Amino acid sequence: MADITAPMSGKIFKVLVNVGDSVNEDDEVAILEAMKMEIPVVSPAAGTVKEVRVKEGDAVEADAVLIVLG
Repeated sequence: MADITAPMSGKIFKVLVNVGDSVNEDDEVAILEAMKMEIPVVSPAAGTVKEVRVKEGDAVEADAVLIVLG
């Protein structure tokens, strides 16, 4: 099981996956808005999305768990 975390503090601009989706390593799973830039959040490993802990518009801190892979 792997956690996908926020690379920095910001706001969730878009969530690109849903529970049950399969992702590969380096797939974009969300877009974080920080410092007026859109930063892609990528999966560190292949797996299936077990939990999405954020929604669009949520403010997150650096290293917050956004998505859990199984």
